[in-house]
Amino acid sequence: MPTSDDKHGSNTQTDYFNSLQSLSLAVIYGKRSVRTFLDFRDKNAPHGLDVKCAPLSFLTNLRRFSKAKVVSFFLCLTLAFLIMVSYTLMLDKRRMPLMSSYRPSLLVVPTGAFAGEDVSTEKSFMSTELMVKIISSIQEHKPRRVPDKKEITETDSNLFSVIPPHFLPNTKSPCWYEEVSGDASADPYKKNHFCLRSKSFRNTCDRMRDSFRRHLSHRDGKQFRLRCLPYFYIIGQPKCGTTDLFHRLLMHPEVKFNIIKEPHWWTRKRFGYIRFKDGLQERFPLQDYLDLFDLASHNIQEGIRGNSSVKQQAIHIITGEASASTMWDNQASSYHHGAQQETEPSFLVQDFIHAVQPDAKIIVMLRDPVERLYSDYLYFILANKSVEDFHHRVKESVQLFQACLSERSLRSCVYNSSLYNIMPVRLNLGLYFLYVLDWLSVFRRDQILVLRLEDYANNIKETIKKVFDFLKVDLQDRSQHTWKQR
Repeated sequence: MPTSDDKHGSNTQTDYFNSLQSLSLAVIYGKRSVRTFLDFRDKNAPHGLDVKCAPLSFLTNLRRFSKAKVVSFFLCLTLAFLIMVSYTLMLDKRRMPLMSSYRPSLLVVPTGAFAGEDVSTEKSFMSTELMVKIISSIQEHKPRRVPDKKEITETDSNLFSVIPPHFLPNTKSPCWYEEVSGDASADPYKKNHFCLRSKSFRNTCDRMRDSFRRHLSHRDGKQFRLRCLPYFYIIGQPKCGTTDLFHRLLMHPEVKFNIIKEPHWWTRKRFGYIRFKDGLQERFPLQDYLDLFDLASHNIQEGIRGNSSVKQQAIHIITGEASASTMWDNQASSYHHGAQQETEPSFLVQDFIHAVQPDAKIIVMLRDPVERLYSDYLYFILANKSVEDFHHRVKESVQLFQACLSERSLRSCVYNSSLYNIMPVRLNLGLYFLYVLDWLSVFRRDQILVLRLEDYANNIKETIKKVFDFLKVDLQDRSQHTWKQR
């Protein structure tokens, strides 16, 4: 997400990456002094106390803890260990953990202690030895069952009736011609739900409406419009720098994003959800989503009609979409397909994207899961934010998640809508490895690029170059000259 702190300073390089680095980067990594229930320091101790006294202070304060706090400490320690280790191992370049053969392990800590239950009784108390034994017992993570193409098609026939099985061979973006039926002079955006609900997009619709008929193609007495889907998707995670990456890529002349940065169409609006707290509303048809790419389609169409040099440029134009919910949010899909909350979801968003675009490119941005969770808390919690409140919310969320794990599989808990809606903070979004593995269950390894916000903040130029290489964007003199003209 966009941040305000630029760690890199100014640079006088002449290439167009210099323009990328000149933008403000919103990575706020303050060194926070946060006191949590894992902090055993004596509150009354002088600030200048020698650190060598820490072990004695630890032992003294440990005696004051009740059994309930000890249990809570070990439960939270277990889940924190699971999240941090999965993040570290998954992104270790030397181990290549994102290969499809990778099978991470699940630490299962059985407990019946939901939020509000008394965990201080002797019966529910876990000794240190028992906790170590539980942590040592590792359960194999089971890969998900991927639905076949027929199952996916039957769930959304309209999706596959509008999008053809093959795209135009002379464009890099996935595009095709769609016949314009009815009165060609009618307003093509009159009923578009994005236009009706977004004032900024409504103004864009007015501009596209004026030039709409100029971009129609005529053949055999019929009129056709060029339709395009995203060539690549920035799929998440939230508060990991996806907005900043979106705006930097948009500066390249060959990259054309959809008009609305986060349409959330694949995860929510196509099912009729805009904000889940508002309940089910009207569905956004596929045609409304495709309208978001009309400006890019117009550029490509002009190139197809133009001379050889313009046509060559149009072939290389790529479209992109950057909804940070695409990677993880399957709540609406679960409601729509009637999935039981105690079971793993039968269909995920990536199943549908892969079914219509098997060659799509996927970009994932991740961040230290604790930093991400705290940033998420600061952004989405509207009032009474404090370190103590954050600590309380995390503690309660850990207890709820551990209770779910005692009865269900990890995947079921991660995608469980009921659990997600009652957790005070979005703890499950930090279990990156499961989401990435589920995307790898349908897309090839070379179709997914995983970035870390920490690397992005430390070296924007290198990271952007990696993204351009992944997207196969032209970095030669022609592109640099065009960049400087903008």
